Amino acid sequence: MVTFAPYFKNQAKRQRSTMKKFFNLFDLKQKVNYKNEVLSGLTVAIALVPEAIAFALLAGLSPITGLYAAFSIGLITSILGGRPGMISGATGAIAVVFIGMIVELNEKLDVSGDEVVQYIFATVILAGVIQMLIGFLRLGKFIRLVPHSVMYGFVNGLAIVIFMSQLAQFQTKDAQGTMHWLTGTPLMIMLGLVLLTMLIIWGLPKLTKAVPSSLAAIIVISALTIGFGIDTSTVKDTLDGGTIEAGFPPFNIPQVPFTWDTLLIILPYAVIVAGVGLIESLLTLNLIDEITQTRGRTNKECIAQGAANTVTGFFSGMGGCAMIGQSLINISSGARARLSGIVASLGLLTFIMFGSGIVERLPMAALTGVMIMVSIGTFEWASLRTFNKMPITDIIVMLVVMFVTVVFHNLALAVLVGVIISALSFAWENATRIRARKRIDEKGVKYYEIYGPLFFGSVSVFNEKFDVKNDPEEVVIDFSESRVVDMSGIEALNKITERYQKAGKTIHLKHLSEDCRKLLKNADKIIDVNVLEDPSYKVMADELAN
Repeated sequence: MVTFAPYFKNQAKRQRSTMKKFFNLFDLKQKVNYKNEVLSGLTVAIALVPEAIAFALLAGLSPITGLYAAFSIGLITSILGGRPGMISGATGAIAVVFIGMIVELNEKLDVSGDEVVQYIFATVILAGVIQMLIGFLRLGKFIRLVPHSVMYGFVNGLAIVIFMSQLAQFQTKDAQGTMHWLTGTPLMIMLGLVLLTMLIIWGLPKLTKAVPSSLAAIIVISALTIGFGIDTSTVKDTLDGGTIEAGFPPFNIPQVPFTWDTLLIILPYAVIVAGVGLIESLLTLNLIDEITQTRGRTNKECIAQGAANTVTGFFSGMGGCAMIGQSLINISSGARARLSGIVASLGLLTFIMFGSGIVERLPMAALTGVMIMVSIGTFEWASLRTFNKMPITDIIVMLVVMFVTVVFHNLALAVLVGVIISALSFAWENATRIRARKRIDEKGVKYYEIYGPLFFGSVSVFNEKFDVKNDPEEVVIDFSESRVVDMSGIEALNKITERYQKAGKTIHLKHLSEDCRKLLKNADKIIDVNVLEDPSYKVMADELAN
C-alpha cells in the first residue's frame, strides 16, 4: 500500500525551514523594540538627506543621484546585509573616486553632462559585481588582518573628518560665489542652535529614553526656527536652487558603448569603488560589533553591498557603502535590528516623493549638531590614554592612519598604509626573534635547536647561526620550536645543506611539521634540498627523530 504521509511530512518540514529563514532574514526571531527601530529609522532618514546631497554634489552629480543611492543601497543592505543596524548609502569615499573618473572621461572621450553620469552608473554596476564575487569567494574574512591600531586611527580620523565637514555650515557664500565665515548675529544664531541641539542629545537620555534624543533635537530646533521665524540656513539652501522632490528611482540601462575600450576605462575605477566600499563597510561592521557586543557576517555583507550597488546602478544611483556617521546615529538611538534601516530607506523615499517641502525647511543647525555629537561619540578617547602603554609602532600606525584619513579623505588608502606599516613591523620583529641553541651530545653530534619562524625576513640571521667550518662530521637542525614559512626559508635550507655537504659533513633536519614537509615536497622540483635519509620528504628518518 502506497502512503503519502512521508511526503507531506517532508513538505511541512521544508515549509517550516523556509519560514524560519524568512523570519531570521528580518530578525523577527529575536526580540525587537519596534518603537526604537521606527524612531531611529526616521532620525536616520532625516540625517541622510543633507549627507546624500552633499556627497552627490562633491562628485559633480545631481543631488537626486545621491538620494536614490541612499534609498536603494540602504534598503537592500538592511534586508540582506550581514550587520543588522548598520546604515549604508551614498558616501564621500565613493564620491571622491568619481571626481578623478569624470576628469579622465572629459579628457579621453570628451563627454560631459548625462553621458558622464551613464559611465558612472556602469562603473557602479561593475563594482557591485566585483563585491559580490569577493563575498562568494569568502574573502571578507581578510578584514581580520586589520590591526587594532589601524582601527583606532581609522575611527579617530573619521571622527575628525565628520567634525571638519560640519564647519562648512558656519560659512556663507557671497554674490561672487566666495565662501566667508559667518559673523555677528547669523554666527550667534547658528552657534546657539547647534549648542542647543547638542545639549538636548546629551541631556535627554538622562531624563527619558522614550524618544531617540537625535530625533527629539531635530524636532525641537525645527519647531523653534519655523515657529519663531528665525533666519538660519535650511536644507533648501544646500540645493543651490534645486529640490529633492522626485518620483520613484527610474530603471535605466547605462547608455555606454559595450566595447573593450569602455571596459578598460571603467574597470580600474570599478575596482577602486569596490575596494573602498568594502573596506569602509567592513571596518564599520567591526566597529558596530564592538559597540553592540555582537558579531556580524563579513562575507554576507560583501554580497549585500555588491547586490545593492548593482541594483542602484540600474536605478540611477551613484553607488555607496556603509555610512559610519548614520550607523552610529542609528545604534546610539537604540536600534539593533534590520527594521531601522528599512524604515530609514522607505522614509527617505517618502521624503523624496511626498515630503520634500517639509524636509527642505529643516534647519541645518540641527543636523550639524547631530553630526558633531556623532563625531564626539565616534572618537576613541580611550586611545589617548594608551600613548605610554602601547608599543611605539602601534602609536605611529595609529597617527599615520589618522593623518592620511584627515588629509586625503581616503579611508581605503589610510587603512592600506596602516596595514603595510604594521605588516612590515611584524616581519621585522619576527626576523630578529629567530634563535639557535647549540649543544653536542655524547656521540659528538652537534644540535642546532631553532626557535622562531624561518621566512624571508629571518633568513640572514638564520644563516649566521651556523659554524660550518668548525662543526663536527654530523649535524642535526631541530625545528621542533620553529617553522619553515615560505620559499625563502626553503632556499635557506638548501644553501645550508649545500655548505655542509661541500665540507664533507652530514646534516639532518629534525621535527619538521607536516605543513613544512609538504612545502619541501612541493618545492622538490624547484629547489634541491640536499638532506639525507628520507628520499620522499628529504628529511631524516623517523627512527632518527626518536
